[in-house]
Amino acid sequence: MAECNHDCEHCESSETCENKIQKIQLNDRSHIKKVIGVLSGKGGVGKSYVTSLLATSLKKQGFSVGILDADITGPSIPKAFHIEEKAYGEDNLIYPLISKSGIKIISANCLLENDSDPIIWRGPLLANLVKQFYQDVLWEELDYLLIDMPPGTGDVALTIFQSLPVDDLIIVTSPQDLVSLIVTKALKMAEMMHINVLGVIENMSYLVCPDCGKKINVFGESHLEDFANKYHFEILGRLPLNSQNAQLVDAGKVEEINLPEMDAVVQAVIAKE
Repeated sequence: MAECNHDCEHCESSETCENKIQKIQLNDRSHIKKVIGVLSGKGGVGKSYVTSLLATSLKKQGFSVGILDADITGPSIPKAFHIEEKAYGEDNLIYPLISKSGIKIISANCLLENDSDPIIWRGPLLANLVKQFYQDVLWEELDYLLIDMPPGTGDVALTIFQSLPVDDLIIVTSPQDLVSLIVTKALKMAEMMHINVLGVIENMSYLVCPDCGKKINVFGESHLEDFANKYHFEILGRLPLNSQNAQLVDAGKVEEINLPEMDAVVQAVIAKE
């Protein structure tokens, strides 16, 4: 028997396999037009920041948007949107929290009594909570559900690709990250799971000098074009280092950020319709 690649949907032996994984279904009171995963090969490159910016940018375009924070052990989405309330359930459904601009959000921190409490769970429990966030949350009508995925290519990412109907994937990286094989691993995982990659966003790409306006490559010269040509993916955009935006995120005011560089990302997402 050939080695399992965990892609049940495209496997020739799926009908007879005892370990076949079925796509989970939404509750009958919710309908989502498109699910987009936001993935990074490693932590610390700004994946949650990009997820938050994409959600707010889509919302400003008039779309209904939700964020499923699947980074269970390192949730940061609620803080970026200054969400301090706790989620509650009724009739076997979980009600998401609503941001100031109307973005629906669910995260592990919305369930914890204290935000600083750690979640010390093994992989299967983390994966099951992510599936519950998709299936049992009252999303109602959404144009886009963004999944802020955990970094890397581990258990939870595999569960999301296997069990949730992910339409497209956006990969977030940074200039220094491209010297490693980490982004390549994320791209290859998406290919193995037959998940379409919309493209790559390079975060912390440069710094604009506040005095002269010159772009400074803090992490050295980017080789993004060479990397994109080699692995055949689109460059969706480069986002600058910006201390004011970082302060807005820390203050829970990510919805106040206006970043023109996100316009191309939004257009790439919309163009897939």
